Amino acid sequence: MGTLARQPAGPDLSDRQTKQRSRPLQPSRADLVIDRALIGGRWVSEVGGRTFAVLDPADGSHVIDVPDCGATEASAAADCAANALRDWSARTGKERSQLLRQWHGALLAHQEDLARLLSREQGKPLAESRGEVAAGAAYVEWFAEEAKRAYGDVIPEPTRGRKLIVVKEPVGVVAAITPWNFPIAILARKIAPALAAGCTIVAKPAEDTPLSALAIARLAEEAGIPAGVINIVPASRHRAGEVGDAWLQDFRVRKLTFTGSTAVGKSLARGSADTLKKLSLELGGNSPFIIFDDADLDAAVAGTMASKFRNTGQTCICANRILVQGSVYAAFAEKLTAAVSRLTVGPAASGDADQGPLINDRARIKVEQHVHDALGRGARLLTGGKRHRLGGNFYEPTVLGEANPSMRLASEETFGPVAPLFRFETESEAIALANDTPFGLASYFYARDIGRVWRVAQALEAGTIGINEGIITTEVAPFGGVKASGYGREGSKYGLEDYQHLKYLCMGGLSA
Repeated sequence: MGTLARQPAGPDLSDRQTKQRSRPLQPSRADLVIDRALIGGRWVSEVGGRTFAVLDPADGSHVIDVPDCGATEASAAADCAANALRDWSARTGKERSQLLRQWHGALLAHQEDLARLLSREQGKPLAESRGEVAAGAAYVEWFAEEAKRAYGDVIPEPTRGRKLIVVKEPVGVVAAITPWNFPIAILARKIAPALAAGCTIVAKPAEDTPLSALAIARLAEEAGIPAGVINIVPASRHRAGEVGDAWLQDFRVRKLTFTGSTAVGKSLARGSADTLKKLSLELGGNSPFIIFDDADLDAAVAGTMASKFRNTGQTCICANRILVQGSVYAAFAEKLTAAVSRLTVGPAASGDADQGPLINDRARIKVEQHVHDALGRGARLLTGGKRHRLGGNFYEPTVLGEANPSMRLASEETFGPVAPLFRFETESEAIALANDTPFGLASYFYARDIGRVWRVAQALEAGTIGINEGIITTEVAPFGGVKASGYGREGSKYGLEDYQHLKYLCMGGLSA
């Protein structure tokens, strides 16, 4: 820690933080807007003065500067996590459960402040941000309960005089690298099972949204979670690789959990080979959303709206390709277009927007390119299709008819508010189109015939299936993908196992 400038863990407001008080989305607790890294229980800044700016995606305004950490800070965080591991892993499941419950309570007690901070740095409407805080807290609550349920096994012995026992132990120090689209919920569903299992953690939040991670870490600290158990190391895109490499090369870091692109996930998998880390990778998606001719169309439209336009279409499991059976295509397209046309767009501070801005100009440019490419290849514009009159990174909610597999949005994840409609005629054709992707994170379909429901559910190649439902994530069920969407599961009782390893004990000499 010698190269790190130590700062008090309490409020340390700069002039720019004080100015934030006048902004509509400023938390009532100004000390939750943090411009420090958390390493070993100390709020620190890098001696070299490297920082990067956090910007409001609604208007591009400056929010705050945070430390641009590199290999030195990443290694220091790993040191602290390794030092804290012995005490934390030795605590009983009940002790860890009680501390996680206290953190859960702190998250809910500060739900409004966290939601305001989240909307400010990420752009999503306040109602969605409140929901995300609640979802993150739910993961903490769930794993607080699971901390007491890490059961082992007694195996019937094959030979007299022996006892065969299997116990579950924490895997060790965990490194977490998280994205910007759900910066509280995704980080919470990685930290909570790690801590419940007895692991300590080092985390690098996304460059666009580090403030949420720092805020929930402060609340964890206040809830009594010991120093060094949670460490938060913010870094810019320029230095993200440096941080990741430090953890990949550190043998004490025994597990890496990552949510992000498939390309980066593959790179992390290759980089983890030398130290043989345990990996959980939630990677890219290209989710099909199928509407069969026996579907309840009104329910299907509601499910499509919930899946596609939540968080301005910036979710890894949102409907990316909407496949509609020919006999109901026109009716569904008309109903969906009407619903999308009613969406309101605006900054979270306006208080009444259904959809906020895209996270940055790179995201907006990609959406524009996908729409331009689709229209050039024969798509029909049903609504939207251009930047919103608000300018900046706001984009109109869009529906495109007559999409086809030649378009970029058929094979690439758009990650924006664009709903392309593809036409199909038969069940087998729908399944073939749905599975015609290297990805397999989530799939959805609407149908009422029970035989079709089971056939299609079995045939779809995805780790998560929504059947007559557009919102499918919950802390009580396993979440994760297959194929190029990665491996490992988060949430549910299965999520705890990803942070544990098995130890087999063979006890002999027990004969009388």
